[in-house]
Amino acid sequence: MQKKTVQAFLSLCLIAVCSLLSACNDKTENVQHIDLRSQLKIDEVHKEVSGWPRTLMTSKGPVTLNKPPKRIVSTSISITGTLLAIDAPLVGTGATIPNTNISDDDGFFIQWGALARKRNVQALYQTEHNAEAVIQANPDLIIISATGGDSALKLYDQLKDIAPTAVINYGDKSWMELAEELGNFIGLESNASSLVNEFDKQIEQFKANALLPPQPTTAVVYYQDGTGANVWTAESAQGQLLTRLGFSLAAIPDSVRGDISMGKRNDIVIASGERFPDAMTGNTLLLFAAEPSQEEMVKANTYLAEIPSVRHNSIYAVGNDTFRLDYYSASNLIHRLTELFIKNHQ
Repeated sequence: MQKKTVQAFLSLCLIAVCSLLSACNDKTENVQHIDLRSQLKIDEVHKEVSGWPRTLMTSKGPVTLNKPPKRIVSTSISITGTLLAIDAPLVGTGATIPNTNISDDDGFFIQWGALARKRNVQALYQTEHNAEAVIQANPDLIIISATGGDSALKLYDQLKDIAPTAVINYGDKSWMELAEELGNFIGLESNASSLVNEFDKQIEQFKANALLPPQPTTAVVYYQDGTGANVWTAESAQGQLLTRLGFSLAAIPDSVRGDISMGKRNDIVIASGERFPDAMTGNTLLLFAAEPSQEEMVKANTYLAEIPSVRHNSIYAVGNDTFRLDYYSASNLIHRLTELFIKNHQ
C-alpha cells in the first residue's frame, strides 16, 4: 500500500513538472511571437510556420489576420486595381467621380472597371469616404491608403473596430511591390509572384527592342489650365517603372520642391507658378493621364517655350489611365511606349 502511495506521489510530481515545462515553453513561444511582431518594419509581413496567422506592420502598428480574408473592402481606388490583379476576394471599393477621362459610369478606373463588374465588386461610394457604406459591406479586412486623394485615413479610428484595418502607402512603391506585399499578407503570394514574373517579361521585351527618345526624361501630370504639373519622382510607381524600362529621370531642382498642399508625399513634386518651367528639365517630356491632343497644348504654352523637351520637340502623351499605375494600366503604358519607341523606329 505504501509503495503504491509513493508511486502515485511520484506520478503527480512528474505531471506537475511536465505541465510547468509546457507552460514555460508556451510562454517562451508567445514572447518570441510578440518580439517578432515588434521587430517588423513597415510593409513587412510575418507568417507563422503553419502559414497563419500573418501580421503586416503598418504606420498604425501591426495588423494580424488569423486566416485568409474572404470579404475585402478597399477604401482606396488606387489600391483596388492591384487587389483585382492578384485575384483577391474584393467585395467593395471606394470609387471616384464617374464618367471622366479616367473613370467609367461606376467611378471605377477605366483600365479595370469591366473586370470589377464581372466580379461583382460594388462601388461603395464616390469620392466622399463613407464609413457606413464600408461597414454595410461586412468586410473581414479593410484597406486604407496612407496618402493621396483617395486616403480614408480620417475614418481609421472608426473602421479599425469593425475589422482588421491595414493602412498601406502606395505612393512610395511600385505596383509590383504593392502586389507582393498584399499577396504575402492575404495568402495570395503565389498569384502575386506569377503576375510580377509575367510583367517582368513585358519589361525585358521592351528594353530589348526600344530606341528611346533624348534622355533624361521628365514625367508629369500636366494641369489642363497650363499653370503647372505634378512631377513624378524616382520614388513614384511611374518613376520606378520608367527607370526599369531604361529611361533616365531628370533631376528635379531643390528650388521647385516645397509645396505640400497635397500632404507630404514622396511620389510627386508640385510645380506651379514661377517654379513650373524650372521643373521641366528633361530633354523628353512624358505626359501621364493625358492623350495625344494634350501634346499640342504643352507646345503652345508660351510659359514653357524654352524648356528642353519643347525645343527638342520630344513630348509624348502616354494615356489617361496612367494617372494611377496598377497591373492593367502599367501594361497599357508599356504597350503605348512600344508603339512610340519601337514600332516607329524600326
